[in-house]
Amino acid sequence: MLAQSLIRAVVSLAHPRMLLLMIWPVLVALALWIALAILFWTQAAQWIEVTLRQSSMVELMIEYWPLALFAAHIGWVVLALAFVPLVLVTAVLIIGMFAMPVMVNHVAERDYPELDRRRGGSLAGSVWNSVAALLWLAALVAVTLPLWLFPLFWPLLPLLFYGYLNQRVFRYDALCEHASEEELAQIMRADRGPLFGLGVIIALVGHVPVLGFFSPIYGGLAFIHYGLGRLREMRTAPIEGAARRVSE
Repeated sequence: MLAQSLIRAVVSLAHPRMLLLMIWPVLVALALWIALAILFWTQAAQWIEVTLRQSSMVELMIEYWPLALFAAHIGWVVLALAFVPLVLVTAVLIIGMFAMPVMVNHVAERDYPELDRRRGGSLAGSVWNSVAALLWLAALVAVTLPLWLFPLFWPLLPLLFYGYLNQRVFRYDALCEHASEEELAQIMRADRGPLFGLGVIIALVGHVPVLGFFSPIYGGLAFIHYGLGRLREMRTAPIEGAARRVSE
């Protein structure tokens, strides 16, 4: 199901309507963070440096070259490393709240026209889901902040956190229009592992230079195909089971 969803997402991505959606959420997110960087970069770098210098790990780094060079500019380094992930996180939230309805309608009409719309979710639910995902992400980053000083965790933590954000935002928005409340809860509960795995795969795509900026829209399409595909399986399974019993 995961591989099928990823392949179908590539096909959906080639449609002109989706190509337009690839551009504007990332541009909006990029413009927002460039504006914030112009206004607050120096102050934010100073705050990060003051905060992290209270760590014994940073003090130890200062004693050794070339780690001392890194530690001397740690605020700027942290902000530079965080800039692209912040743009991608913001693009995911924008897509989740504004672009996903268009994407769901496009995919459903072309690939899943037989699915009834049972509207188990709502716009308010989508907004709250995105806000909750952002709050949980911020809490996870804050709790694990000391681990970011260890090089081995630099590639791992962004993948896990971005994977979490992808599945938390996109799974609800992919299904809220077509699934009932019960179906929505069932898929989220039964497919927790595959959904998180799909989120991590999209996070890996996000680390590919240039292509990474378009990973949010690709991720949204992959989750739509996965969610609607699972929903179709759930609704046809009882019918197939009944047909087998009749034939026996």
